[in-house]
Amino acid sequence: MTIPNTSLIRKSALFLVATMLSISSMAADLNQTQRLANQGNVDAQFDLGLIYAKGEGVRQDYTKAAEWYTKAARQGGALAQVNLARAYYKGEGVRQDYTKAAEWYTKAAIQGDALAQVNLGRAYYEGKGVRQDYTKAAEWYTKSANKGDSIAQFNIGLMYYLGEGMRQDLVIAKEWFGRACDNGNQKGCDNYRFLNQR
Repeated sequence: MTIPNTSLIRKSALFLVATMLSISSMAADLNQTQRLANQGNVDAQFDLGLIYAKGEGVRQDYTKAAEWYTKAARQGGALAQVNLARAYYKGEGVRQDYTKAAEWYTKAAIQGDALAQVNLGRAYYEGKGVRQDYTKAAEWYTKSANKGDSIAQFNIGLMYYLGEGMRQDLVIAKEWFGRACDNGNQKGCDNYRFLNQR
């Protein structure tokens, strides 16, 4: 006759109860978020967009995510504007439209969102959704870079290195690559090292 491991049974039962409580709490949170979003709460609308985009507690649905981001973005929610711009840029839940992506990035960038600023800089650099303009790209990259965005710092370094939108200056390029490196950007480290060896 074997004696059941009661400790293991207790632990399994506790895990099951905790899981059920967690699921029930998640459903209550989702219902609360849905209710607030329907009442026009910007944060809840953004959160609901995230929930649908990630498929957290619901079936992943980029179209519903974009709908909720749009509601929050129209009310001035910078994070929603960034995520809506990204949706338009990638064509997730909406028809791909670089012009609309640039418009929404602009709205969030004007509010000071560093991610929007670096992405708007990229739009101007690549000429996607806006007329290609290296000077404007550098302006937006600089705003984001001054907030510590390592991608923007690397991109400014690259523009100085190549002389795009500004006079070529390897000393300033090296400084920006160094800043990017200090913020964890490996390409910045590689380019800093390369310029340091010249």
